[in-house]
Amino acid sequence: MRALGVDYGQRRIGLALSDATLTLARPWKTLAAGANPRASAAAVVDLLRSVGTDDLDEPIDVIVVGLPRRLGGEDNAQTPAVRAFVTALGDAAGVPVVCQDERLTSHEADARLALHERDWRRRKERLDAAAAAVILQDYLDERRDAREANPAG
Repeated sequence: MRALGVDYGQRRIGLALSDATLTLARPWKTLAAGANPRASAAAVVDLLRSVGTDDLDEPIDVIVVGLPRRLGGEDNAQTPAVRAFVTALGDAAGVPVVCQDERLTSHEADARLALHERDWRRRKERLDAAAAAVILQDYLDERRDAREANPAG
């Protein structure tokens, strides 16, 4: 069982994978975004189909997409496009697609990358996948915390 994390953007789509135990997330790939949310969703599904289970060793059981919001929790200008992407991805992927709050994930990802890479140009190349990993890790941690808080259910 694996989860795929997605940081959807108008230019690039960052992807991250969980381990088979749904404990840890790691950056995976960055794709060029399509012309619109539906085309971007198709690009993600095409990648998953081309990679197959040989490279992943476990099928993707859930896709977690970062949902952009303002710091106060309100939708921002990007939120409608991400919601359209989530709908298109859900229609095409054949697995559940859930949204995860992505506030400040790009800043956190950049700070983590900066610990090992001082050149901002090199960090920028890896930022989208790193942000997807932060989004996915937040989802995995919340899921674990909910299980620990309610072990019977």
